Amino acid sequence: MFKSGFIGIIGRPNVGKSTLLNRFVGERIAITTHKPQTTRNRIMGIKNLGAPQPGQMIFLDTPGIHRASSPLNRAMVDAARVTFGNVDLLLLLAETGSAPHPDDRFIIESLRDQHPPVFLVINKIDLGERRLLLPLIDAFRDLYPFREIIPLSALKGEGVDGLIGEIWALLPEGPRYFPEEMMTDRSERFIAAEIIREKITIRTHQEIPYATAVVIDSFKEDEGKNLIRIAATIHVAKDSQKGIIIGKKGAMLKEIGTRARLEMEKFFATKVFLELFVRVAKDWTNDPRMLREFGYTERE
Repeated sequence: MFKSGFIGIIGRPNVGKSTLLNRFVGERIAITTHKPQTTRNRIMGIKNLGAPQPGQMIFLDTPGIHRASSPLNRAMVDAARVTFGNVDLLLLLAETGSAPHPDDRFIIESLRDQHPPVFLVINKIDLGERRLLLPLIDAFRDLYPFREIIPLSALKGEGVDGLIGEIWALLPEGPRYFPEEMMTDRSERFIAAEIIREKITIRTHQEIPYATAVVIDSFKEDEGKNLIRIAATIHVAKDSQKGIIIGKKGAMLKEIGTRARLEMEKFFATKVFLELFVRVAKDWTNDPRMLREFGYTERE
């Protein structure tokens, strides 16, 4: 029996959704950092299963759901909410603690009109106190009729195989939607831009990661030299942020470029020549036109 279906991964910022997606797929297709709101777009990851449970699971990683105020944050939350009604199953990620987080309650309230079954996945059990787990599960049970409640560690992999088995059991019989060798629906250009943005997020502080957008200007493969040539522009919202990204004598930009290039070479399994430019797009996070241009809202 071959089963297939779409599974949405939702939750508040920084609970480990992208880490879990990468764990499911077995490849690092979604960027991860310790900072909230790292994920800005919906990212698809495809997991193919063989015997004894053959199937294809299409996971949709979404931006963290929170009470958004700025146009960029509202666009991120909208991208997550669209997933609710278009999947066979929702995984609501929470994390260990003494009680459900207020944002978990906020998300659960928005689930009440949805029809897909919902699994509660309590992540980061490797970091929390195990004695708090059962009371936390009881508290969540009082909030919503979850189909399953599964504790795990996405980072360590503990409990993930059990979750995959529970997902497979619930999915309907269906076709193979995507070729077996396909891991994601996102383009190589998108992956390259996300890798650059990840390195910026890790290396910079305060408002800089949230005021940065990366656009790939060119992506050219030179098969004769086993090389990919990439040119990218880092857009920031203020003149002062441009100076921080470039750094003293260009040191910060050079480090970001080096770290991004090495990560790309691992992902694309080839040499990469990377050029980075920095430009100011004044107050782009509040500009609907620029949000569309940078790919955070639908084009009209």
